[in-house]
Amino acid sequence: MPTLATLKDADVRGKRVLLREDLNVPLKEGRILDYKRIDSALPTLRYLANRGARTIIVSHLGRPEGKRNPKYTLKPVASALSERLHSEVPLVPDVVGPAAQEVSESLRDGQIVMLENVRFEPGEEQNDPHFSKQLASLADLYVNDAFGTAHRAHASTEGVAHCLPAFAGPLMESEIAELSTLLTNPERPYVCVIGGAKVKDKIGVFRNLMERVTTFCIGGGMANTFLAAQGIDVGASLRDDDLRPAQAMLELARNRGVEMMLPVDAVVSAKFDDDAGAHTVDLSGVGDAMILDIGPKTAAAYAKTIEAARTVVFNGPMGVYEKAPYREGTRAVGEAMARATARGARTVVGGGDAAAAAEELGFAERVTHVSTGGGAALEFLEGKELPGIKALET
Repeated sequence: MPTLATLKDADVRGKRVLLREDLNVPLKEGRILDYKRIDSALPTLRYLANRGARTIIVSHLGRPEGKRNPKYTLKPVASALSERLHSEVPLVPDVVGPAAQEVSESLRDGQIVMLENVRFEPGEEQNDPHFSKQLASLADLYVNDAFGTAHRAHASTEGVAHCLPAFAGPLMESEIAELSTLLTNPERPYVCVIGGAKVKDKIGVFRNLMERVTTFCIGGGMANTFLAAQGIDVGASLRDDDLRPAQAMLELARNRGVEMMLPVDAVVSAKFDDDAGAHTVDLSGVGDAMILDIGPKTAAAYAKTIEAARTVVFNGPMGVYEKAPYREGTRAVGEAMARATARGARTVVGGGDAAAAAEELGFAERVTHVSTGGGAALEFLEGKELPGIKALET
């Protein structure tokens, strides 16, 4: 684990604290669809308020591309925080400038305000030093609690850490600790359940975990690529055009003695949108159909392997879990993880689609940890240096 100064090391009473949180929640017509990221930030906000900090929240929402866009206002998030904290969290209409400066200087001990979407400013994603200094001028110290954005070298995640005394927040600290257990002396047997669309997107994870895991249980579109790399006809299924990365991973696994479990049956349909046509076949019976989930034989084999593990990381769904006919494979591995957890295994769900699937299918509360970071968790497991974490190192 990196050595970081943490929030508990900071004297925050009476200090203006610039707090970077990841409150990039899904919205539909201004209504928040998932409060997980908001709820994950509440312990840090309460900690600061109870210790007399003057907290200024910084977050992004969506991709406004450096322009003010009412579609991406943080007003719904500020309202949700106000409700959950039972105390008003005003939204400052600007990010930097005289109005934001005036608000920061008028804060009282224990008060919390939120700046408008930091990505309204072009200097944010450019990691512009001038913009970083403008942000830093609002506060006395900086706390990064936004693990979900730690893989981005932006002004509010990396640049400002060089302008103020910088600390890791509790959520950031927890994420690093939990994910580090997957890379540093993990208990074995160690199983990586990995899905997603493309092998090429997760080559880094395969390579880095190949040194550590006992078994990969592979699903999603990438399983089709691995099957095709072994000469198996996967019909009209999604797969990478270039099979060489998958062939290289299979060869590496053979050399390292790592088991690569692949589907032996599948749930298929003639077309992606033909849910009524979903049916189960052995791999030899795929024909011209599309594979959209692992089949029950595969799910049972994966579940048996997962239940016997001491460490499990779930890094992508087994099928198109958003559609009822194609979610049972992901549900089966999730339930197996929950049973392994109950027997004392460490079970971690990566962020992004994996976390969304865990929430949707009801096993998020029954595993050891669900990451709040999608891309950040992926890059962490790849062994990459995350700029938002690097900037906090002492």
